[in-house]
Amino acid sequence: MGRLFSIVLKLLLTLVILGAATWGTGFLLFRLTGAIAIVGAIGFGIAALAGLIGVWTSDARLPLGFAMVFVGLLSWWSSFQPSHDRDWIPELARLPTIAREGDVLTVSNLRHFRWRTEEDYDQRWETRRYNLAAISGADVFLTYWSGEAIAHLLVSFTFSDSVPLTFSIEVRREKGEEWSALAGFFRSYEMAYVAADERDIVGLRTHARREDARLFRLSASASQARDLLLAYIADVNDLAARPRWYNTLTTNCTTVVYHLVGSVAPGWKFSLPLDPRVLLSGYLPGYLQQIGAIRQDIPLDELVRLARIGDRARTLSLDDPDFSAKIREGVPTGRP
Repeated sequence: MGRLFSIVLKLLLTLVILGAATWGTGFLLFRLTGAIAIVGAIGFGIAALAGLIGVWTSDARLPLGFAMVFVGLLSWWSSFQPSHDRDWIPELARLPTIAREGDVLTVSNLRHFRWRTEEDYDQRWETRRYNLAAISGADVFLTYWSGEAIAHLLVSFTFSDSVPLTFSIEVRREKGEEWSALAGFFRSYEMAYVAADERDIVGLRTHARREDARLFRLSASASQARDLLLAYIADVNDLAARPRWYNTLTTNCTTVVYHLVGSVAPGWKFSLPLDPRVLLSGYLPGYLQQIGAIRQDIPLDELVRLARIGDRARTLSLDDPDFSAKIREGVPTGRP
């Protein structure tokens, strides 16, 4: 039994060291530059290898030495702090804030850019007011640019007396900074909310980027949509006050929304199971249908077909005040 316990312990320590080595190597490669990054990653890998040798030769000094190196790396990692004060790309230069007075919502720094291409656009930041009592529901857009597994999620709140208010969770990039999903694991980017007119946030994806955009009407009641919007408002204002890191796995366009919905779902008596499709966001429609968030009386394939609004949107001008109403034509309502 003693020998078996020793083997199991060594296997567990091996997994721990391999996990730490993978994370630490990635961190060094993405947070350092040039030859220094390569030398640092190789050195850390050698330290991890020495730790593994020590585990299996029962030389405790080697894994202990690696542990000290890893703790030092964690200390450096924890010293990185997010900031709002960087030279941001124009479309993410401002963060929205939302003030509430009774049922009147005042959204500052609402983005309403006029997109011709991704590089050619007119900048326009607005302050708009919305009537919380007039909220009628909520919808989600999923936009696909590379296969079916991954999509970008937008949540749009509809009102009986105004155009929708749409939120997007974005990687807040600096000018000249490129996006890397791997770098997103290592405190490389801050998170940003964008509050926007659909002619901006949807039009960017349908017209400028020509992505495959799909619209799903949620079955949420007006009161449920109101609860979710209030959760958004609290988090939007919290982010504006305190910068936050974006993380490819834990703090992205779907996981943040999942937690926001989870914060209000108990009041709806609504089950929100954790599911791999929350991360593989391209498959989110199947998850939404399973939990009853979108129509269950229509086969999923048909619902997805009817949800494709990209071609229809591209026939419309982004100056059309009825853009939001027209892209919803033919898309099934949230409830039968």
